[in-house]
Amino acid sequence: MIKVDMKDRKILYQLDLNSRQPFSQIGKKVGLPKNVVLNRINRLKEIGIIKNFYTVIDVYKLGFIMMRIHYKYQYTTPEIEKKIIDNFANHKNSTLVASTRGMFNLKVVQIIKDINDFYSLWQETQKKYGYYFENKSSSLFINEIYYAPSYLLLDDYDQEKREKISLRAKGKQVEIDDIDYKTLRLISSNARMRTTDIAEKLAINTNTVRNRLKNLRKLGVIQGFRTDINVSKLGYHIFRGNFFLKDYTQRDKIISYIKNNPNLVFIDTYTGDADLEIEFHLESMSQLYQIMQDIMEKFPNAISHYKHLNIIEYHKFLYMPGL
Repeated sequence: MIKVDMKDRKILYQLDLNSRQPFSQIGKKVGLPKNVVLNRINRLKEIGIIKNFYTVIDVYKLGFIMMRIHYKYQYTTPEIEKKIIDNFANHKNSTLVASTRGMFNLKVVQIIKDINDFYSLWQETQKKYGYYFENKSSSLFINEIYYAPSYLLLDDYDQEKREKISLRAKGKQVEIDDIDYKTLRLISSNARMRTTDIAEKLAINTNTVRNRLKNLRKLGVIQGFRTDINVSKLGYHIFRGNFFLKDYTQRDKIISYIKNNPNLVFIDTYTGDADLEIEFHLESMSQLYQIMQDIMEKFPNAISHYKHLNIIEYHKFLYMPGL
């Protein structure tokens, strides 16, 4: 665990709200000069707390769908597990690859054009590594709600102003051209990439880049600019609580109850598996148990049971892989 002060925490919070905002703007919000903000960010990069800046892209608006697969290992060695992880992390369709502990050992999210595309990837994986999977399950992504990491601010946050980004598997598909696709790929893993650098790589002028980025935001293709923070270095663990409901009509009430928790960062919906998936960044497993039990006690007639998953490490996390 690396100790950081409140100014660093506020900088991280602002970067996760909008990692593309100017350093001078962040400085005004946190009460520091621009050059001090820059120095602090460079230090946070050097010590591994900031991994990179990425762009949240709604791939459903581009005609893609997302499938999530969970795998439970068997008969593996560390070397075999690394091969399996590398196989997914290097695959052009993979948007997320994470090692986990709990119900499963590996979480993979892939972006595909249709279900036949997914089945081809599924078969390809089974032929290579099916022997090493004791269990597996697949689910179709429906929506994701992201909440700002208010826990970074400790008690200095407003419950009523928890900024959020939403991705939903619905809405009108939009048409974009090859330059837009190339722009999205460039900023997918580098949200702070300068417009001049984008323009140089694409051989277009900077005004065109600005206009295209503005239009992609207006169309809802770009949902936001975030920061990949290594929360483990701050003393936090990533936990996922999966609720199985016996009264689905109370799902929205449960969400309303938990949404102001400062440690809540994601609420996800997938077909199959759990009826409600929530992600927390917490300092200990006991905190997770307290939160989950509190929800169970608050809604005793709505929840059948719950399971949890601990995300140990993200090996890949991009909303726009090299498709």
